[in-house]
Amino acid sequence: MTRTVTVTGASGFVGSHLCPALARAGFAVRAMTRRPDRYGGVGEAVHGDVHDPQSLETALAGADSAYYLVHSLASSDFERKDARAARNFGRAAAAAGLDQIVYLGGLGDDSDRLSPHLRSRREVERLLAGGGVPVTTVRAAVIVGAGGISWEITRQLVDHLPMMITPAWTKTRTQPIALDDVVRYLVGLLGRPEARGRTFEIGGPDVLRYVDMLRRAAAVQGKRIPMMNVPLLTPRLSSAWLAFVTDVDQRTARNLIDSMTNEMVVRDPSIEDVVPGRPIGYDEAVRRALGLTGS
Repeated sequence: MTRTVTVTGASGFVGSHLCPALARAGFAVRAMTRRPDRYGGVGEAVHGDVHDPQSLETALAGADSAYYLVHSLASSDFERKDARAARNFGRAAAAAGLDQIVYLGGLGDDSDRLSPHLRSRREVERLLAGGGVPVTTVRAAVIVGAGGISWEITRQLVDHLPMMITPAWTKTRTQPIALDDVVRYLVGLLGRPEARGRTFEIGGPDVLRYVDMLRRAAAVQGKRIPMMNVPLLTPRLSSAWLAFVTDVDQRTARNLIDSMTNEMVVRDPSIEDVVPGRPIGYDEAVRRALGLTGS
């Protein structure tokens, strides 16, 4: 019997790649969107808004499971909005009788002083599970793929700058992951009894500082960016600078930079026991994001 899965954020960065992968894997896909008449992707478009509990009843009715891929990072009160949305969705999922929610969150050590963005991601994990449906949480750092905000910042800095200033946050270690691998893990965890109620950390094979990511992304394109160390550049000034040289708005840039002060490295590789496979290296992920190689 074909399993039916509702994908929130179906037209977004990850969702737009996840929906076709789920269809190829044999799942019946419901693409949840606030504007189904404008949806042109894979799956049956259904109206749904995480801030409107009544709309979730229709979007989740008859589904076996769901992916939760939404956030309000560009909003000034994203923590409150994301908490309310997660609470709504967790309750609606339970009322619809779903057996699994798969949530894409963020890496970061809980013993560290997490940024507001990462703290919000942790709260969403808890609130989604509040309705009683088992949640499978997948935590990732920078996702390297065309259209992803963190990757677009990297790409545009490489494209636009003759020289890169390097504040203290660019020395933080992270474990970037190719979009193809994120989708592979998300699909592989769906419907797996051993994945329900568990948290998995995912990352590529390379642990890099943000400044190293910039250098290597430039090298893939045959470029070299001189670096100038500016350790005292504050997150506020850094976000204003990013908003000036990229098309990312300042509020989103600030929330991302705050998170970049937290090391985001995989500590628990147990995902490989459930969804085995060799992840793509950073340089190849960059080539795929730039369309320089087939995926």
